[in-house]
Amino acid sequence: MTQSQKDRPWLIRTYAGHSTAQASNALYRSNLAKGQTGLSVAFDLPTQTGYDSDHTLARGEVGKVGVPICHLGDMRVLFDQIPLEQMNTSMTINATAPWLLALYIAVAEEQGADVSKLQGTVQNDLIKEYLSRGTYVCPPKPSLKMIADVAEYCYANVPKWNPMNVCSYHLQEAGATPEQELAYALATAIAVLDELRPRVPVEDFPALCGRISFFVNAGIRFVTEMCKMRAFVDLWDEILQQRYGVENPKFRRFRYGVQVNSLGLTEQQPENNVYRILIEMLAVTLSKKARARAVQLPAWNEALGLPRPWDQQWSMRMQQILAYETDLLEYGDLFDGNPAVDAKVEELKKGARAELANLDSMGGAVASIEYMKSRLVDSNADRLNRIERNETVVVGVNKWVEGEPSPLQTEDGGIMVVDPAVEHEQIDRLNAWRADRDDAAVIAALAALREAAQNGKNMMEPSIAAAKAGVTTGEWAEEMRKAYGTYRGPTGVSGSVSNKTEGLEELRAAVDAVSDSLGRRLKFLVGKPGLDGHSNGAEQIAFRARDCGMDITYDGIRLTPEEIVAAAIEDDAHVVGLSILSGSHLPLVQDVMTRMAEAGLTQIPVVVGGIIPDEDAERLRQMGVAKVYTPKNFELNAIMGDIVTLADPQNIAA
Repeated sequence: MTQSQKDRPWLIRTYAGHSTAQASNALYRSNLAKGQTGLSVAFDLPTQTGYDSDHTLARGEVGKVGVPICHLGDMRVLFDQIPLEQMNTSMTINATAPWLLALYIAVAEEQGADVSKLQGTVQNDLIKEYLSRGTYVCPPKPSLKMIADVAEYCYANVPKWNPMNVCSYHLQEAGATPEQELAYALATAIAVLDELRPRVPVEDFPALCGRISFFVNAGIRFVTEMCKMRAFVDLWDEILQQRYGVENPKFRRFRYGVQVNSLGLTEQQPENNVYRILIEMLAVTLSKKARARAVQLPAWNEALGLPRPWDQQWSMRMQQILAYETDLLEYGDLFDGNPAVDAKVEELKKGARAELANLDSMGGAVASIEYMKSRLVDSNADRLNRIERNETVVVGVNKWVEGEPSPLQTEDGGIMVVDPAVEHEQIDRLNAWRADRDDAAVIAALAALREAAQNGKNMMEPSIAAAKAGVTTGEWAEEMRKAYGTYRGPTGVSGSVSNKTEGLEELRAAVDAVSDSLGRRLKFLVGKPGLDGHSNGAEQIAFRARDCGMDITYDGIRLTPEEIVAAAIEDDAHVVGLSILSGSHLPLVQDVMTRMAEAGLTQIPVVVGGIIPDEDAERLRQMGVAKVYTPKNFELNAIMGDIVTLADPQNIAA
């Protein structure tokens, strides 16, 4: 292959955003100066779930897992000195995707950009939010309608923008097998295309299909993952041609970005994660036929907390070395005609087609949400069981666990910590924004939003007008809640015991014995306070506790501390477990503990799980927390044993 035929490198991104718009802007400009070629914006949980920074549910969450964007002023600061017409921006946003895109377009217009030239992506995939990530707001059908609103608007006004990133990334994080990841993502894309088809002229529909992109996960089994990507390419081509009659191969091309697997990054011996990240990147770059169009890599220390700029730089250099120092891009596909690869691809396609047919028989992706969620919880339980039984080797976790201390974990603990003062400062800026805006213009803009929602109109134009008028994220989302209602997704954890009881005999006997002592079945309440939608850990704890014979309460995500304490009283819980992975454990657990003390529940032991640094774990224990668990506590049976011991009335009396 001659130099002129050499492939262009993929877009090199770093998923970033924290604290404030100003701090995130500085980080973006620094990363672009270091060679990043596209932006990938991480928003904080209040922004993702449609709350302003001063909302009750936002407490402790502001600026933690991303940047808070409450209004046009915040978006202005976020992209200060970054010319949007020349940028390719990915925004990982779903429930509030129409709103954040509206703010982005409004800022671009202020910069004098030609909006038709804007390039980038909004994730805008609500179905995976119900299944895995939990940042949904409205029920599935109106959410699907808003996904289509964005796609229809972009097709007419921002033609280079990808209006939806079908996101299989979090499906794998939630335990999906490769076949499930293929099937559930493709079923989501089918649901969106079915919704879109009546909205555009028949002759325009193929081009609209060509704007749907995907965002996938690449795990450590990199041959299987590479074959999965080749299967995605074939199946997407097949669906667009056979189901939708798209004849132009250009519009049937499978276009995807990737973040490699954060699920497999370990808290133990975290320096090993660098090798995991590199191997996983190869799965989505080695095969030209199935090469990612954009790559963003996690940092080595994401299992510990928020990466520092140096950590992100290290991951970006990994991409640059592969793209610019090696000869990978000088060759055609390295795997065409390989019999092992061809056989694996066909096996994955066969399994995915069977599951797609199953979903289709149930009425498609939206009708199958509860089924898919329960299947993911089951698959994740199988995955964890294999690690716990040492059938799946994880280096430094269940094999070769002895090692030298990491010199990378310096005096700052090897992570960045967001200053708690950020939240108060953000609220002050929000109040100043509200005080300075034209109230009459805001009222008129909200009325126009309400009228559009009630009459089934496309929400993009009134959202852009609302953005320019000074409406806030919480105000926009509240109009959507009023128009379309709110939703609580299925937990995937049924109350009935599964058949996964092998190896639990001793624990089941211990639960029976303690239950006899208590005079009723041991009651374990699992709660997720705050806005953190990462529910995989809580689901697996509840799943295992149920199979050990405990009476469980698990009502899913997004509960207030007040609701959790009320449930503990109503259910007469013996042990309360809290799961928080967003870094907001200190304020949220303190709130729960204070409320429990006020309710006279100090006798109920509380256990907490999350990504919790050692120093914070000690502070939680000082608050009265009985046990603290982090990702290194992967042996669920050991946790179950602790819960039984904590509930034992003899130990409480002692």
